[in-house]
Formats: sequence, C-alpha cells, structure tokens
Amino acid sequence: MNSPSGQTPAGVDATSLLAAYDDQLRTDAETPGALAVTRLGPLRLVTFAAGRGFVTYRDLAGADAATIRGFVASALAHFRDDATVTSVEWKTRGHDVAPGLHEALVDHGFVPEEPESIMIGEARLLVADVPLPEGVTLRRVTAEADVRAMSAMADEVFGDDPATSGHADSILHRQERDPEMELWIAEADGRVVSAGRLEPVPGTQFAGLWGGSTRPEWRGRGIYRALTSARARSALERGKTYLNSDSTEFSRPILERSGLVKVSTTTPYEWRR
Repeated sequence: MNSPSGQTPAGVDATSLLAAYDDQLRTDAETPGALAVTRLGPLRLVTFAAGRGFVTYRDLAGADAATIRGFVASALAHFRDDATVTSVEWKTRGHDVAPGLHEALVDHGFVPEEPESIMIGEARLLVADVPLPEGVTLRRVTAEADVRAMSAMADEVFGDDPATSGHADSILHRQERDPEMELWIAEADGRVVSAGRLEPVPGTQFAGLWGGSTRPEWRGRGIYRALTSARARSALERGKTYLNSDSTEFSRPILERSGLVKVSTTTPYEWRR
C-alpha cells in the first residue's frame, strides 16, 4: 500500500487511507446518478443511463471460488434480462480477497482492461499556483454546449466515438441529479484541451477526481495539474478533507508529486452485449 517507489511519504498512513476508502466510498456513495441499484449478496448491481451496468461491493464477504462464480453468473443474468443494458463493468480492487474471480469473469465473457492506481490524499496537498501556457484558461462549466464539448474531447482522447458513446448525455443526466458535481475545462483558442470532474461524496470526507483527460499535444505543460489544483480548492471550500482518484499512468505521477498515495489498484472488467 505504498507508492510505486516503495516509499510512503512521511506522516502519511496509507493503511488508514485505504480503510477510509473501503468504509466511506464502497457503498451507495460510489454510484451517484444510478437509475437503479439491486442487491445480490454483497454485490451492488447498478444501472446507469445510456445502457451501462456496473458491479461493485465493499468486499466479497469471505466467499470461496465456487460462491464467487455463482455471483458472477447471477449478476450477468440480471443485466442480460434488461434489454436496455448494453455493457457492464465489474470493478475489482487489488487488495480484495477474491479467489477465482478473474477466471469466473473471463469465463463469462468479461474482458479485463488496464489496471489503474487508487490514489488518496489530503486535498490541501494539491492546492498550488500552477502557471498555465500562454492563451490557456480554466473555468467551471454547466451549459449543455460546454458539457458536450468537454465530453467530445474526452471521447477523442480515449478512442471513443462522441456520436455514439452516450457519455455526454450521461454527464448531463448526472448534472441534473447531482448539482454538487463540478465540471472543469481548460481551453485554448476556444477549444477544450483538458478537462476533469470533481464529485463531492455526501456524508463522507471525500471528493473524487474523475474524468481527467488532456489532448496529447498539450500534455506535460502543467494544464492537468492546474485543473487538479482548482478542483482541490473547491473541495476544501466544500469541507472535504480527502481526494481520491482512479489514475492512469498519465495522471498518477502528477497526483503522486502532489502528495497523494497509491493505496491499491483497480481493474475494470467489461462485458458487452
């Protein structure tokens, strides 16, 4: 539960951070904007807009491999029975005790994606005055046109088709249901070049940093760090102590340099109809 270098920053208790993550975030707080949540043993089977299913849980309650295989089969059957669901993500964590889970998911048609780092730290550590490249500005957005431009940029960065991904509609729907969610963008010459969300989690000490994306030609110039700092300031103003993020290798080093700690990993497994 240390940083990739094997060293946890002085004064940081990674074990306590991970415990707070498990206790406060691996609940219904993890799925704001859900259209429906069904319980199956320890699992939460979640349906979102745009035909997205999602599986999460606090832990697997000590289940053995045979029981876990049954959970996978039953969860998939639940989503198969809903014709509106076209894809399902099963969110795994590297520190869970989950015998046979990988094999059961793969056998049922789930495909593992790249692991990401679970990063946690104090919001105050990310607040900094970061100089921006000339002509780049930051702002929080709420208007539909801005949200669609932000979503289209992220789709292009991650290789999705903005015309068919449904991500913009999903974010707009989330915005209606969760007005506390903040959408931030960086622009140059009227074009979105980087973006990210801040999602304060009600009833917890946390706010999440999500959706971070930057166009390749604008990376390495401090823009993502500046967006992160702006969101950290807002989190503190909202009374949140900790920030968490599932980070790719593009964003992990930035958060790590700011003082966040890698406490575990998460690997999404995807099923598509």
